[in-house]
Amino acid sequence: MPDSKIPWEWEITSKTSYWGNSMNELWSFRYLLAGLVKRNFLLRYQQTVLGPFWILFPSLLTLVTYIIVFGKVARIPTGNLPPVLFYFSGIILWSFFSGSFTSTATTFKDNIQVFSKVYFPRIVMPLSVVSTELYSFFIQLLLLFLLIAYYWLFQDLNYTLTIAILWFPVAIVTTAVLAMGMGLFFSVLTAKYRDLSYVINLGVRLLMFVTPVIYPLASVPDNVRWLVQLNPLVPLFEVFRLSLLGEGTVSLLQLAGSILFTVVFFIAALVLFNKQGDRLIDSV
Repeated sequence: MPDSKIPWEWEITSKTSYWGNSMNELWSFRYLLAGLVKRNFLLRYQQTVLGPFWILFPSLLTLVTYIIVFGKVARIPTGNLPPVLFYFSGIILWSFFSGSFTSTATTFKDNIQVFSKVYFPRIVMPLSVVSTELYSFFIQLLLLFLLIAYYWLFQDLNYTLTIAILWFPVAIVTTAVLAMGMGLFFSVLTAKYRDLSYVINLGVRLLMFVTPVIYPLASVPDNVRWLVQLNPLVPLFEVFRLSLLGEGTVSLLQLAGSILFTVVFFIAALVLFNKQGDRLIDSV
């Protein structure tokens, strides 16, 4: 007979926790996380004509569209920055946010067959989604660095590396946490109301127009700028461009407010996700 005094490493029960799994348990599933990221990548680009180039192709096509529509036709100003650098910096950060948010928001709906048969911490799935999007983001970011180097060497771009570069990782991490927090929150809702996923896709498209992706915050009229600044993404996009391109309109107070909102919202969404995760399996 087994010795009853030997403690269990972990135990599956019907109880749920607001704080989810311990760090030790999450660490024990690190190889599963890596495997899911690899699976997500292969599912996207395996047996495609362009292969991994699809990471860059949609962003480049969007860039060309923005330059023609918003730069040439609408003539929206981009400050002192070349339109290519301004638009592409906004495109890649927005793609990272929207991809992480929308994919995480359907976690239960997309993975019900796995969740109902195999036990592992549910948070691993959203982490794998954000990690996959982050991988694609860094590849696109490498192209942005090459464009900056080209404009600096051959187009007389007035670029000087400043202390603002320290805000670069802050912008990326905060954007990732906000996207994941929003995804965790809405994943609980889409598990109960599937048609909400269509509303989310529409809402993301509308959210882009109150985020400085195609225009700088400085170009927004003063009488409506306060409305745009209610969006917690605004300081993140502005400080992202400021850190990389040296131009952006942001204050420390606005950035601190965005970070504080992100942290509070993420904790609340994580608590909701952990508490409702196992209960939703039977209702999806």
